[in-house]
Amino acid sequence: MNRLPILFLLVLAACASEPAGPSGTPGVDTIYRSASTSPDAPEWAKDAVWYQIFPERFRNGDPANDPTAQVVESAWPFHRVEGWKITPWTGDWYEQSDWERSTGRPFYGTVTMRRYGGDLAGMIEALPYLDSLGVTALYLNPMFDAPSLHKYDGSTFHHIDVHFGPDPVGDREIIASEVPSDPSTWRWTRADRLFLEFVEQAHARDMRVILDGVFNHMGMQSFVMRDLQANQQASAYAEWVDVTSWDDPATPDTSEFDWRGWAGVKDLPELAENEAGLIPPVRDYVFASVTRWMDPNGDGDPSDGIDGWRLDVAEMVDLDFWRIFRTFIRTINPDAYTTGEVWWDDWRNNKMMNAAPWLQGDAFDAVMNYRWATAARRLFIGSDLEAGETYGPTRFFDELAALRADYPAEANFVLMNTLGSHDTDRPASQVVNPAVVFDHGAGAKDNPEYDMRRPNAAEWNTLRLMLAHQFTYVGAPHLFYGDEAGMWGGDDPDERKPMVWPARVYDDEATHPHGAERTPDPVSFDRDLYRHYQTLISLRRGHAALSRGSFEPLVADDANGILVYRRTLGRDRVWVAFNLTGDRAELRFDASPVTDRGEQAQPAASLMDLLGGPDAVITDSFAGTYLEARSAAVFVAR
Repeated sequence: MNRLPILFLLVLAACASEPAGPSGTPGVDTIYRSASTSPDAPEWAKDAVWYQIFPERFRNGDPANDPTAQVVESAWPFHRVEGWKITPWTGDWYEQSDWERSTGRPFYGTVTMRRYGGDLAGMIEALPYLDSLGVTALYLNPMFDAPSLHKYDGSTFHHIDVHFGPDPVGDREIIASEVPSDPSTWRWTRADRLFLEFVEQAHARDMRVILDGVFNHMGMQSFVMRDLQANQQASAYAEWVDVTSWDDPATPDTSEFDWRGWAGVKDLPELAENEAGLIPPVRDYVFASVTRWMDPNGDGDPSDGIDGWRLDVAEMVDLDFWRIFRTFIRTINPDAYTTGEVWWDDWRNNKMMNAAPWLQGDAFDAVMNYRWATAARRLFIGSDLEAGETYGPTRFFDELAALRADYPAEANFVLMNTLGSHDTDRPASQVVNPAVVFDHGAGAKDNPEYDMRRPNAAEWNTLRLMLAHQFTYVGAPHLFYGDEAGMWGGDDPDERKPMVWPARVYDDEATHPHGAERTPDPVSFDRDLYRHYQTLISLRRGHAALSRGSFEPLVADDANGILVYRRTLGRDRVWVAFNLTGDRAELRFDASPVTDRGEQAQPAASLMDLLGGPDAVITDSFAGTYLEARSAAVFVAR
């Protein structure tokens, strides 16, 4: 049974005692007044190195629980296929299997029907690997029960997907015995318990865990939609979805039943809102589900629960709701972290949203920082520029300064700095396609000109330069599963290939999704790139200045493609330098021993490059050395 905390009941009681809103809903001013009005992100989030897991494609640890054809039929595109089976983990991504070819559909018409069987057993097996990499925080794409491969079409929010656990059939029976809107009837499935074991084992390795909260919409197999379709206006959930037309029982036509879907997608019915966000019964269900995962024992001790939330399509839920949400989860765990997907203000014109309204201390701690990613892409790849537009170190520093100025200082240190995710092409493919605008035609599905090949040596080096900046800049670095293994791929679905593991042998990627000729690309775990990630993560974790220190631009030489900046926290100082040109370059920058606090650090005769380059010799408080073409250096005092 799931027990709501007493504080939640007190919060709701406070709301109910206030004057009703225009539509008769409870007022929420008490909650707003009790919310923090200045950013107070958890301290651990400043030191986080994020690793994002897409569960279905990460690791199959238990083939006995693999999804079935019946499950696949329940998700888009809702087709029944004779002979359907799990897709081999190590096969050529673009090669269709027999059952796929039997449909007569092209690659992109069948790939979403694939399942690879990633599960919790595999995620638990992978914890030593993640520990060795050095990551400290795990962001999990949706784990809740749903028929799709991505789980953004939740059937419930209070159960882990049954095919991520060891007993899908038994778990289905447990779920069927409950009244979903009544937490007193909820039970723990074996998948639920295995997830809690995963959290416990992650915590034992000092890794935090956050879940993807998809509280804007559910799926067609949700308990809400199934009941609505069966009972129409008489459904207990009649108000949970914005139904635009009910079925007329006097006619045989059932297509009269209609509703509003997320972004117009009917397969993802949008949950109902009023002027304060999610309507009370939906909000109560969401909050009960949130409590279940944050305090599983219901004993007021959140240490056995998750550490926060990544909130999907956050700008599509009223900001007032997120203010309530933040206050509520902080009653459960004062150290909980929230990050939101606040992304496009105008997608058609490639204009990203300023997320400041969500980052004032009363809603989110952070957002996924795609604005930073765009600036990094402009500098290191030359992407996202208008025809004839130039972009160098000066504009880069100016753009970063403007971004930091938009957000409270505390928020800047916990932003999730991501170069790629489940919603973009992978960074390794971004460097191959510099002319492609971020998230616009960024894959072969929608852009026949998109180059899907493996990066060459120069492109891998460009990626390494971007990573050196990512792990030394203000904000928490984030990587998508497999980036460290050398995985590449375009936007959805091609960034969601099965994880490349060191001990497995993979077929070459030799097939073209549109039937064109292609030079085969070998697929294997990239040990050199993995070690580069390990090095950068170790640097990040070894120097508090990189996670908590000030940021100071020192050199912005547009003519010679040189930039240098310094991160400082007390006497911990790190200098980061880049040569973006194709020629070896002389380097000279300020190495004054004065710290950001006006203190005098121990003078040094030279600075050591932690990436293996030559020392920088200090003369009259200036360091001098050289950088090889297209290279980076990270200096500390010897």
